[in-house]
Amino acid sequence: MSGHNKWSSIKYKKGAADAKRGRIFSRLIKEITVSARMGGGDIDGNPRLRSAVTAAKAANMPKDNIERAIKKGTGELEGAAYEEYIYEGYAPGGAAVLVEVLTDNKNRATSEVRHAFSKHGGSLGEVGCVAWMFSKKGLISFDTAQVSEDEIIEAALDAGAEDVDTGGTEIEVVTALEDFETVKSAFEQKNLPYTAAEIAMVPQTLVDLDAKTAPQTMKLMNALDDVEDVQKVWSNFEIAEEIMKAI
Repeated sequence: MSGHNKWSSIKYKKGAADAKRGRIFSRLIKEITVSARMGGGDIDGNPRLRSAVTAAKAANMPKDNIERAIKKGTGELEGAAYEEYIYEGYAPGGAAVLVEVLTDNKNRATSEVRHAFSKHGGSLGEVGCVAWMFSKKGLISFDTAQVSEDEIIEAALDAGAEDVDTGGTEIEVVTALEDFETVKSAFEQKNLPYTAAEIAMVPQTLVDLDAKTAPQTMKLMNALDDVEDVQKVWSNFEIAEEIMKAI
């Protein structure tokens, strides 16, 4: 598959293995709040909010938490005023990095993101330095242990998906932004459960990392992922299987 974001798979595996429940909830609450503020509290009429609520339910977030987050976003309840920012930079080995942040304190977020880059051999760049290397797409992931590869490919093609990657233990379906909800609904109607469905920044080209830069880059990715205000991290690196096993 062209333009595949390998970090997405690594990120989900890392999250499943060691992310704390409270941290997951914090990120989801921020996303729900901002989605409701930007597009309104009607889940049916707000695709971003609908995706956020779906993710929250998948994480077993209590219904009351979801409803409070929506009301904070619409102004029915008082809450922190989160703002959305994108930071751009480079990892060791030259891979491009996009960092999506939701924060109520930009100075704190900027300082912590900059520290993560500098500590792990990367560099924070200027606005626009790497964003042009990515395209905003829909990304739907499946566990091959839960679904049939043939069924996913058939359903994806029938629904108008752009690409399907069947490598490894995950299947990832890429869609045009305007087709994301249609393709996702097609899987739901066929009872094909996905592990994640989101709007992603998919790289147009990939950078291969060697045995030296791969561990350094992974440390940077994990450090950024651990920053409190960071919601998502996207990159355009690719690591060969034999190098990944050695990390």
